[in-house]
Amino acid sequence: QVQLVESGGGLVQAGGSLRLSCAASGRTFTMAWFRQAPGKEREFVSAITWSGGSTRYADSVKGRFTISRDNAKNTVYLQMNSLKPEDTAVYYCAAGLVVGNSHMAGVYDYWGQGTQVTVSS
Repeated sequence: QVQLVESGGGLVQAGGSLRLSCAASGRTFTMAWFRQAPGKEREFVSAITWSGGSTRYADSVKGRFTISRDNAKNTVYLQMNSLKPEDTAVYYCAAGLVVGNSHMAGVYDYWGQGTQVTVSS
């Protein structure tokens, strides 16, 4: 069983930046970030493979968010720049042995509790 703990959320003005971290209790494989805004379904944000050699982004965050990982620390990061009010959501970290379809929530085995990101206009 792998436990995931997110941190780094908070309140920021539009145009600002935040860096989210997700620490895993053990080795993980593909890791991803999803988010869920009030009244909306959980949506894919970004994913990264074990080697870090392959990354994937939702169109809505391309060019603004960057995912990275430090396997020595079992930690994945999400650098979020040029934040917009529509980025406001609870951000969840996910991990699993994923082959393809890394944008689909159902393929991940482990989830964190989430961290709130609020972007004010």
